[in-house]
Amino acid sequence: MSSLSRELVFLILQFLDEEKFKETVHRLEQESGFFFNMRYFEDMVTSGEWEEVEKYLSGFTKVDDNRYSMKIFFEIRKQKYLEALDKGDRAKAVDILVKDLKVFAAFNEELFKEITQLLTLDNFRDNEQLSKYGDTKSARGIMLAELKKLIEANPLFRDKLQFPPLKNSRLRTLINQSLNWQHQLCKNPRPNPDIKTLFVDHSCGTPNGARAPSPVTNPLMGGVPKAGVFPPLSAHGPFQPTPVALPTSLAGWMANPSPVPHPSASAGPIGLTAANNSAILKRPRTPPTNNPVMDYQTADSEHVLKRPRHFGISDEVNNLPVNILPVAYTPQSHGQSYHGTDELPKTVVMTLNQGSAVKSMDFHPVQQILLLVGTNMGDVMLWELGSRERIALRNFKVWDLGVCSMALQASLTNDYTASVNRVMWSPDGTLVGVAYSKHIVHLYSYHGGDGLRNHLEIEAHVGSVNDLAFSYPNKQLCVVTCGDDRVIKVWDAVTGTKQYTFEGHEAPVYSVCPHHKENIQFIFSTATDGKIKAWLYDNMGSRVDYDAPGHSSTTMAYSADGTRLFSCGTNKEGESFLVEWNESEGAVRRTYHGLLKRAHTGVVQFDTTKNRWLAAGDDNLVKFWDMDRERLSVTTEAEGSLPASPCIRFNKEGILLAVSTNDNGVKILANPDGIRLLKTVENRTFDASRVASAAIVKAPAVGTFGSAVVTIGTSIGDRAPPVAAMNSDSRSVDIKPRIADDSVDKSRIWKLTEINEPSQCCSLRLPGSLTPVRVSRLIYTNSGLAILALASNAVHKLWKWQRNDRNLTGKATASVVPQLWQPPSGILMTNDVSETNSDDAVPCFALSKNDSYVMSASGGKISLFNMMTFKTMTTFMPPPPAATFLAFHPQDNNIIAIGMEDSSIQIYNVRVDEVKTKLKGHQKRITGLAFSHTLNVLVSSGADSQLCVWNTDGWEKQASKFVQIPSGGAAAPLVDTRVQFHLDQIHLLVVHETQIAIYDAPKLDCLKQWVPREASGPITHATYSCDSQSIYVSFEDGSVGVLTASTLRLRCRINPTAYLPPNPSMRVHPLVVAAHPSEPNQFALGLTDGGVHIIEPLESEGKWGTSPPTENGAGPSTTSGTVGSDQPQR
Repeated sequence: MSSLSRELVFLILQFLDEEKFKETVHRLEQESGFFFNMRYFEDMVTSGEWEEVEKYLSGFTKVDDNRYSMKIFFEIRKQKYLEALDKGDRAKAVDILVKDLKVFAAFNEELFKEITQLLTLDNFRDNEQLSKYGDTKSARGIMLAELKKLIEANPLFRDKLQFPPLKNSRLRTLINQSLNWQHQLCKNPRPNPDIKTLFVDHSCGTPNGARAPSPVTNPLMGGVPKAGVFPPLSAHGPFQPTPVALPTSLAGWMANPSPVPHPSASAGPIGLTAANNSAILKRPRTPPTNNPVMDYQTADSEHVLKRPRHFGISDEVNNLPVNILPVAYTPQSHGQSYHGTDELPKTVVMTLNQGSAVKSMDFHPVQQILLLVGTNMGDVMLWELGSRERIALRNFKVWDLGVCSMALQASLTNDYTASVNRVMWSPDGTLVGVAYSKHIVHLYSYHGGDGLRNHLEIEAHVGSVNDLAFSYPNKQLCVVTCGDDRVIKVWDAVTGTKQYTFEGHEAPVYSVCPHHKENIQFIFSTATDGKIKAWLYDNMGSRVDYDAPGHSSTTMAYSADGTRLFSCGTNKEGESFLVEWNESEGAVRRTYHGLLKRAHTGVVQFDTTKNRWLAAGDDNLVKFWDMDRERLSVTTEAEGSLPASPCIRFNKEGILLAVSTNDNGVKILANPDGIRLLKTVENRTFDASRVASAAIVKAPAVGTFGSAVVTIGTSIGDRAPPVAAMNSDSRSVDIKPRIADDSVDKSRIWKLTEINEPSQCCSLRLPGSLTPVRVSRLIYTNSGLAILALASNAVHKLWKWQRNDRNLTGKATASVVPQLWQPPSGILMTNDVSETNSDDAVPCFALSKNDSYVMSASGGKISLFNMMTFKTMTTFMPPPPAATFLAFHPQDNNIIAIGMEDSSIQIYNVRVDEVKTKLKGHQKRITGLAFSHTLNVLVSSGADSQLCVWNTDGWEKQASKFVQIPSGGAAAPLVDTRVQFHLDQIHLLVVHETQIAIYDAPKLDCLKQWVPREASGPITHATYSCDSQSIYVSFEDGSVGVLTASTLRLRCRINPTAYLPPNPSMRVHPLVVAAHPSEPNQFALGLTDGGVHIIEPLESEGKWGTSPPTENGAGPSTTSGTVGSDQPQR
């Protein structure tokens, strides 16, 4: 079957799943053998549907295909047999034994005999091996865990466990595109074609009356229907939407979900009868995002089309004839769900001075360069980023004090100030909502050149109004508010009339998140006690009562396409949690790692963009996560000056990011598209009244709003002078572009951080023998609880930290002395060194992912050690050639890549004790190996200074390149060149004695190169920090450099006097550096004198120096072919 035919099957599977043809979906999965639905398999095993389990498996494997398959079928049939015995149904047990289990007798006759003997026992638990067999449910659970491991390890299931990342309703979209094309080719295209069939090509009949406008000259279409919400093709079109009941995604959260659709025209209670409900539930148009059976991934994108469409139909036309979808073709990325971090806005392009601390920000939903800012002094400002001008300012002022409550009047008498807690644009951009810390909500209207006009003043709550948001219940624009009085309220945004009041929280309500699924409108609310509740627009009370992770004050937000729900919060202990929710189960689906625990820094703020990225302000940084990956993707300091928990906000397209600063400013970060957008308009003055767009925005029909239809957008014509601020303000506004003067000032201020004294950092020499045997290899365990070293004498040392009052986590730290650990037997982990010259041996080791085993060699055989007992489990591959580097395959611990002394690489299967293949491409010994599970490649480096890329599917060589030696420099004939992948699994750190370089895999393009000063001596080793934001580099002069990974600029130098005692008679320097797996600022050094040192920054500093400023957005590091310097700027 061709690849396109295969992809068509996936599109059909997605369509069937969305249409709820459950049995057909799984039948096609099985018959095609393209996608193994692990969740469906789990459900069948859990419910004991053994015949269906084996029938489903038969589409992918047979009993005798391989040892994994045999084990899978054996475990299933053994469980079925034991369950029959447990029920006392011996006849059925005999039948299973004869028909199902006898096939295994040919492979292990003794085992079959033992299974047969169970028939003679009154209780099979009398058999010693089955004595711990519990009840049926627990036994199935244990077996299922084993089956999943076997399936994941089975090569026949490779590439069949992940569904391709498709846009929602992809097949529908393709049909729409075909219909659009057919309609474009019509000789007489009608504006409202009646498409009743897909069986024949569409063609408009002879027109009656005036001819429709030519598709080529038609204006570009307006709104884009979201994928998954499929509009009708005509009044009687083929894909008619069906009314649906409460979405599964919300119903799964609710203790008492309403079984019928919520009436759209009534604020009264919903009836709880189930009349006619079955018909409604049969075919929901949009599938729940987290179907308990299916787990088909989506990868929607909101990229702007790079090329314009030449036709379109305005969404103002009734009975939209064809779903004109300007489909954004997302570039194919390597791997299932990786998104390149280059598209993130990380370049600082301007700073806007607000005069007071920023509390909240929001970009205009249509005009991408309009930014709304609210401050702690009650100021609301509107900035036009293209001209860097503030076009409106409103200070806090109660418009009509006489109608306010006595409590508010008394509060204002004592202190006539209030902080802005939230600013937000309405979805159409015609209203601005402002929530203040004192009772009040202000709504302003915005129509371009008129600035912000007073629209409504609402005394919404008693005390602080903590949050607000806009929603459309009953197709009417409303504003939802919450406050310290523990109440959520819904107000008509046109008249200010209160529509609903929701009570039930027992603590101040911290945030609200209105949303809709199909035609159901609802609100999530969170409180300061960590409770999450959900409300329909009725009087039935809360439908949800869940705890936020860590009982934190939490905000919630959906992805841009509305299909994925996230929350971020911080609790009273300073712990922060960023998670994705499984709406169908009301449980956390994914927890994102990388937020630090810090007391008294406020609640971490976050935002989402492009259905792919999450960002949070934490630890004086902006941190970014790919939605599909738990680990931190990248961070940015935004050139420094960020508070501990900065306020952040993306614009709609995700090409600009606003970030608050310590000095009452806002930095605007941009990606290349954002920079181009700003350059397009930065030299023109701004006239908001002239801004226009193809999007038609409907304003609420009320007198104060003026025209019912307002055209807004970003096209720029002749400009008038800037709009004057509406309130006088004496504060200065410093809005300079990032040009020479600003950057020169920063350059003068910035200084390389030099650590010279022990008092300037935290360091600890680990206890143990002072025998001067150099440490050749060093690694933290994956848990971060221990450090393992391999010395040149082939002996391993393991240091473990104990959990106690001084070290609550039990993780490695420089503040607590660990124990040099040995098992009770007293044996040491010592490599085979028979017939080996220790001076010529190249020690190497690799640690399994669960820290249970270490594979190691020191010139002799490769040894596999048990990390708990230190016992040698096996040895293999005697020299020659000797192993010089080891690396576990990231998906299969039984597969090891072994770099050899003879320049070859052997791919070895430990379980079956065989070499699968041998790779040849280097001229000298292998000195480095690194797998990328995203690119499915292995990168190797050799003592010949050569890099090679090998495809892990067929093990073919994809690329090779020699490391570029800096001009004027010369490398030794044998140089240990090391390689390590960035967290993004695409960028590659290359460590050579002459340089540090960043390459782009798999093409091996050199992106950046850094060359140390000559006084430091050669580089001995280097490694990424655990978050890939820093690179720790050790030198022959004993110093350690800390580079900023994104720019390869040296920001801190730790001199040997800071961690080594003075000893003129011994020249000691680090041979290897290791990074802590979860503490980005901690590293360990293995020294030539046998010592191991843990080094951390002072707690008061928290990190290693500050990054040097970049100049005009350009990275300071050199590109390929050029040489950088580590000299500090003066």
